[in-house]
Amino acid sequence: MQDAITSIVNKYDLTGRYLDSKAINELKSYFDTGLSRIMIAELINQDAAGIIQAAATKLYEEQPELLRPGGNSYTTRRYTACLRDIEYYLRYASYALIAGSNNILDERVLDGLRDTYNSLQVPIAPTVRAINCLKEIILEKLESTDKLLIEEPFKYLTEALK
Repeated sequence: MQDAITSIVNKYDLTGRYLDSKAINELKSYFDTGLSRIMIAELINQDAAGIIQAAATKLYEEQPELLRPGGNSYTTRRYTACLRDIEYYLRYASYALIAGSNNILDERVLDGLRDTYNSLQVPIAPTVRAINCLKEIILEKLESTDKLLIEEPFKYLTEALK
């Protein structure tokens, strides 16, 4: 996993260059948002179960057909698998948020996920909606925090899955 710092330094190291003003500004931006990133991660850590449950509730209120016979969350096993996946998205989005880089989302979540879901006949649209529900719930809880920081990893996930 690479964080923002490692990504920037590696890019310049590969070309044998010193860090220029663009790189310095990227690093400064990362450090300037550090406290906000920590506050968001702390909220997620303290209320992960509540955030996951609220996201699931919101999803199933909007799309109750998922819980009915034939729906992808019908049966306890499938419902539990859905909650597990929602938890993965939240946890890895929080890692990406702290790292200031979406690299971990590619490495640990997205590589092959779309193909896996398609082969298991898991619909992508409700997955994307569940990820957006996570983002919306966190945004509601942290109204004063930089919304772009929160939105970035969730948007990255949903764009990659669409």
